[in-house]
Amino acid sequence: MSSTELPGLRSTAEPSSQVAAVRVAEGEQVRTVALPGLELAVRFRPPRRPGLPAALFVHGLGGSSTNWSDLMAQLEDEVDGEALDLPGFGWSPPPANRDYSLTAMARAVIRHLDAAGRGPVHLFGNSMGGAVVTRVAAVRPDLVRTLTLVSPALPELRVQRSAVPTALLAVPGTAALLARLTRGLTAEQRTRGVTDLCYGDPSRVTPEGFRHAVEEMERRLALPYFWEAMTRSSRGIVDAYTLGGQHGLWRQAQRVLAPTLLIYGGRDLLVSYRMARKAAAAFRGSRLLCLPEAGHVAMMEYPEVVATAFRELLDESARHTEDGRG
Repeated sequence: MSSTELPGLRSTAEPSSQVAAVRVAEGEQVRTVALPGLELAVRFRPPRRPGLPAALFVHGLGGSSTNWSDLMAQLEDEVDGEALDLPGFGWSPPPANRDYSLTAMARAVIRHLDAAGRGPVHLFGNSMGGAVVTRVAAVRPDLVRTLTLVSPALPELRVQRSAVPTALLAVPGTAALLARLTRGLTAEQRTRGVTDLCYGDPSRVTPEGFRHAVEEMERRLALPYFWEAMTRSSRGIVDAYTLGGQHGLWRQAQRVLAPTLLIYGGRDLLVSYRMARKAAAAFRGSRLLCLPEAGHVAMMEYPEVVATAFRELLDESARHTEDGRG
């Protein structure tokens, strides 16, 4: 679990008429997708050429689609990529029913893919988004071509001490208490804390990127639903951790049929590095990439490395397909 409203790329003009004042990286655009009871901001890069396979990127708790800007730029020759802001995060308003459960988040992803007709896609998820897309891949295998998980928030029996404050957001009343206790913190101090928590090496954040992250933190804190989205989503993760049987996340991981790439950071303070081996055993035939110097958001710290690993996954999947035909 994490709060990953982290530094993004350089700001350019905002092409979306429905989503005003959204910060976008060079080459990106943002559009609004309206579904019954749901409105999603979707960040995308126009495909470099026709016929590229579709990809969808899903962020973690407290994060947004900007967490994927670096990686989408790295992969623009490989995929037709888009990243959505989950309901209540980034530039997406809260869901009409105020349901922030993991199942509701997975349902939002599925509804978007069904409405857009983009499946099957190369599906990416980080942290909470990793748990969300694991559920999507398990229940709707027809929508998933490959699965890439960066520090997925899958159940751990022994949570790291540094992850406890985030987990405590699920406890009723804790958010209000935390809001009072941190009232004196500036947006810059809050952003620094998040960066220190999520990056293996916070010095990798550029001054410009940090300034943009502070501006985004100020915007998010001013939203009337900020704490609601954080607390209810945290509660949704904890509730999902307690589910057993066929709805348990580890059981669903075992049901995933898509070729899977798992990426873990050795300096991750939120998802334990030791979970890599268990995940590799759960996702059948998966590839595992361990980055000793990375923290919780390897796709932001080492986008070139993650992109290379994804291309290797594509190559291996293509070879298996050809062997099957042979």
